[in-house]
Amino acid sequence: MPHPFTPLASVPVDVARARVHEEGWQSWSPSGAYALGEKPHRPANDNWATVCYRPGRTVPAGAFQGEGLLALDPGDGTPVRLWAATDPYRTVPSIRLEVHGDRAEVSADGPVEELTGEDLQTVLARWADGLGVTPPRPAPTVWCSWYEYFTEVTEDDIHENLRAMDTLDLPVDVVQIDDGYQSALGDWLTLSGRFRSRAGIADTIRARGRRAGIWTAPFLVAPDSELATTHPDWLVRDTEGAPVHAGRNWGHDLYTLDTTHPDAAAYLAHVFATLRTEGYDYFKVDFLYAGALDGVRHSGADPLTAYRAGIALIRDAIGPDAYLLGCGAPILPSVGLFDAMRVSPDTAPHRRPEADDFSQPGQDSAEFTGRARQWQHGRLWINDPDCLMARPAVETRERWAAHVEATGGLMASSDRLLSLDAWGVATTRRLLGGGSR
Repeated sequence: MPHPFTPLASVPVDVARARVHEEGWQSWSPSGAYALGEKPHRPANDNWATVCYRPGRTVPAGAFQGEGLLALDPGDGTPVRLWAATDPYRTVPSIRLEVHGDRAEVSADGPVEELTGEDLQTVLARWADGLGVTPPRPAPTVWCSWYEYFTEVTEDDIHENLRAMDTLDLPVDVVQIDDGYQSALGDWLTLSGRFRSRAGIADTIRARGRRAGIWTAPFLVAPDSELATTHPDWLVRDTEGAPVHAGRNWGHDLYTLDTTHPDAAAYLAHVFATLRTEGYDYFKVDFLYAGALDGVRHSGADPLTAYRAGIALIRDAIGPDAYLLGCGAPILPSVGLFDAMRVSPDTAPHRRPEADDFSQPGQDSAEFTGRARQWQHGRLWINDPDCLMARPAVETRERWAAHVEATGGLMASSDRLLSLDAWGVATTRRLLGGGSR
């Protein structure tokens, strides 16, 4: 739970030139630099506040707030100042900045350290370098089913695009099956009617010289899933004994798996070990914010300890050689756990996000936060800017492709490949051919 805010510094600023970097809580939370007169991005509704921001943390009107990191360029030629969590793996304080006249008043609700640097990105990178994270290995190139087929993907769609990769001579290392193959959130080993054999499609992918990848949201449970019905004791509870509400998506409420429950942990380990045995060695784990929600857990663990232990359980089950991509994940508590990390909201075939909420899918929102988190790339993990979409129907596809390419991060295509025109094929081939750097 949040604690009272304690003053940290009172900094003279050039009100017209100063800039503030807010670090958002998780992958989809808006992060970026603002002039002091700008209005920072905030949730448009309560559901998005839970699913895409830091639940339970509000910000006063007119204030800036970073979750674990907040940087200030005073704009007067004095050094940039960064206030950062002292132990981001266990405690991520909210750090607040309010402007009063020509001074910025900075406070936090937990322990922080202060660093200085030449500019916002440099001081953030310096802080990251000080964490001593093992340099990440390069990412494979990927084709992902999501942005063409969404939850309606079928096994035949995967076969069609596998053939198209060969026909179009595209350098795809991993074919990743996204949401839609499973019967329900939580029931990961039970197939939807659109897939015949999870192991069979993995064998087909590998027989064509590519690697098999798969999507899960390991900490989410649908209320109508077999898991929730059969094992309600495996869910994180609130203080009154009801399942913790992890927001709403897919047209229904969401619950959270309590990975500190021995039986729930054994089940989750079995899911990932099974997928690994079936031939999958690239894993996108999504909606990870749920594993760090406040609630009563079997072991009594605090949310961040439970979250990191849950990710460690997954890593143990898939082995050190498998590639692990996080998404919708609390940023600072994830350091040291992943090969790659989504560092922005979802992209979309359109530019503007719904309700102008910059946690929501859209090219504008993905570019805004993706650029602001460029300092993380190669230091904490390989940045995932989200997928390239190069088909003609995508709005401003040239601009989006340029953004993806400029990040130097994970390169993934997410089109029905046979729908690409000559520009789309050439751009997809070129970006995938460059890989991650």
